[in-house]
Amino acid sequence: MEKPREVLVIGGNRYIGKRLIRRLLAAGDRVTVLNRGSATPPPGTVHLVADRDDENSLRAALGSRTFDAVVDQVCYTPRQAVVARRVFTGRTRRYVMTSTVEVYEYEDSPALVTEAAVNPRTVRIDTELPWDDPEFRDVHYGEGKRQAEAVLAADPGFPYVAVRVAHVLGGDDDFTGRLAHYAERIRTGAPIAVPAVNRPATYIHVEEIAGFLAWTVGEDFTGPVNAASHGVLGTGDLCEAVAAQVPGGRVVLRGVEVGEVSPFSFTRSYGMDNARATRLGFPFGDVRQWLPKAVAEVLGT
Repeated sequence: MEKPREVLVIGGNRYIGKRLIRRLLAAGDRVTVLNRGSATPPPGTVHLVADRDDENSLRAALGSRTFDAVVDQVCYTPRQAVVARRVFTGRTRRYVMTSTVEVYEYEDSPALVTEAAVNPRTVRIDTELPWDDPEFRDVHYGEGKRQAEAVLAADPGFPYVAVRVAHVLGGDDDFTGRLAHYAERIRTGAPIAVPAVNRPATYIHVEEIAGFLAWTVGEDFTGPVNAASHGVLGTGDLCEAVAAQVPGGRVVLRGVEVGEVSPFSFTRSYGMDNARATRLGFPFGDVRQWLPKAVAEVLGT
């Protein structure tokens, strides 16, 4: 029998993370979960408690442990990436960071965007910015992820993967409230604010991204990779799917020039090209096929 893989998951006790852990355990992997201790990881895992921002705390918790792969679900800043690279160099064969479509926030292209649009080796790193300020970090979410990728890419010998995740939908434990926002407005017939010029985006189901991350653990490619289902959706497509689960509901889209718009309404294209991952062998689903199921899961219908 093959020796079970040793996999460390940093963060990830809910939503995507718990599904990833479930898949790894089902595959026979030995899974260690590291977090600050605020949540108990799923049964069958080893639990380590540490502050991932504190290098000494992290090293003390890990001890002499080594891993076949690390999946970092909560690396948001270059400072965190600096600590992670120092701690895990020589300790893991593979380091998988969950990144985001938001790294492309300055790429407004009608064509689907490839990984080459943001080369982490050319991204300027500034660890002196106030990354410890939660408000600053939230406002600069895409920049934080870009710079975190850049830190990992700066060492050619560090075996990292940056999974740039599309907008995630589905699951009865979706905590974002984004589809619920649409459901409430459709139920009451209230206007749904969208930009006057409203662009589409790519999406991925929560189970699909968990499967993608689990698949990535066992592969040997490195560098950035886009993770998105086939196909794009506009706000209207999402609203139609929600309306199908809200009897008597009515979709009223209202274009606005300024001001806040609904959660999945974009003034620029948010479409990612998934060709690299497809060539590497991952079989993405089609967004229009799983969308009705995702909406039903979130709305509990």
